[in-house]
Amino acid sequence: MIRFEGVSKRYDNGYVALNSLDLQFTAGLIHVLIGPSGCGKTTTMRMINRLNIPTEGKIFIDDKDISQIDPVELRRSIGYVIQSIGLFPHMTIAKNVGVVPRLLKWDQTRIDQRVDELLELVHLNPDTYRNRYPSELSGGQQQRVGVIRALAAEPDIIVMDEPFSALDPISRENLQDELIRLQQDLQKTIIFVTHDMDEAIKIADNMILMKDGQVVQQGRPEYILRHPANDFVKNFVGKQRLLEGSIPEKLTVDEVMAENPVTAYPTRGLAEAIKIMEKRRVDSLIIVDRKHDLLGHVSIFQVIERFKEENITIGDLAKPFEHVVTAGSDLHTALHLLTDHRLPYLPVVGDHNHFIGLITKGSVVRYIADVYTVDTPQSEGEPSE
Repeated sequence: MIRFEGVSKRYDNGYVALNSLDLQFTAGLIHVLIGPSGCGKTTTMRMINRLNIPTEGKIFIDDKDISQIDPVELRRSIGYVIQSIGLFPHMTIAKNVGVVPRLLKWDQTRIDQRVDELLELVHLNPDTYRNRYPSELSGGQQQRVGVIRALAAEPDIIVMDEPFSALDPISRENLQDELIRLQQDLQKTIIFVTHDMDEAIKIADNMILMKDGQVVQQGRPEYILRHPANDFVKNFVGKQRLLEGSIPEKLTVDEVMAENPVTAYPTRGLAEAIKIMEKRRVDSLIIVDRKHDLLGHVSIFQVIERFKEENITIGDLAKPFEHVVTAGSDLHTALHLLTDHRLPYLPVVGDHNHFIGLITKGSVVRYIADVYTVDTPQSEGEPSE
């Protein structure tokens, strides 16, 4: 249990980032802090590992005042995942994951066992990945390593600062699913900061909506969506209207799709494919021919499995899509396909199987947000979140 009692944070210019915050984070749940820029969500999260210090009030972990704990000792006991991943480029994946256990003076055999165990946990083969460097991984794979590095020393608490926001929609949704799966097994106390309502609804056991340094409403996402506390909550959450069935019946996939996903020609070699995925921070490629007709898809895992083979291209590995939608289809059809078949994305094609774009849950949320959501201006002099 993490408990905030009367916690405030005031800066020298007079700006109040947190205002007498009383808050509890129940153990074993994913708690998502969300709100407009400058609302205090990141400040709140960073106080848990004493990267920010309260001006007033106290914070307790298991009834122990954290101001009485050595900050270095405290931070080594709390996993931390950040947006920019933060892997050490000169270290192998194994050494990156083992950083905190080494600081805690674990013996090397125990560290090696823990590294392999964690790599397997996120479906990265230890024999393939432990001796690679971060630059040799896709963005999604790097972020997977960032997550397991936070788990390495077996902390009870993990804080995550918009960890998936820099990734492409496909990798982001895959990692959200991965986090939910891991949490079912590990039951950690996770404090997760995001500005993405779709992400919050998907992963949160407890959603904490903040404004002006205070909690406006908290509870299960379902409850907040059905029972918003006030107009601010209605505007911030309700305008997306996904649970109210307010996506217009005539809305088509053309209006919502992502139009410039990462594609590659089938003649690309496997080394080229890895470079493309690394540069564009994705873990799969859409394969099209010179006329931009859809041929299939290939994942980083397929590429790695066959990498040692000579004279092989991604066209040789491409798998056809089992489900596609045609241009002009209504969005509800696409959403049902995504949900019923648990698809990360769905291609949109025109005449003669010409590839046009991708429908993802993220692209739907971005469209709805663009149409319905009004940006909340940041106050003058307000520190950036």
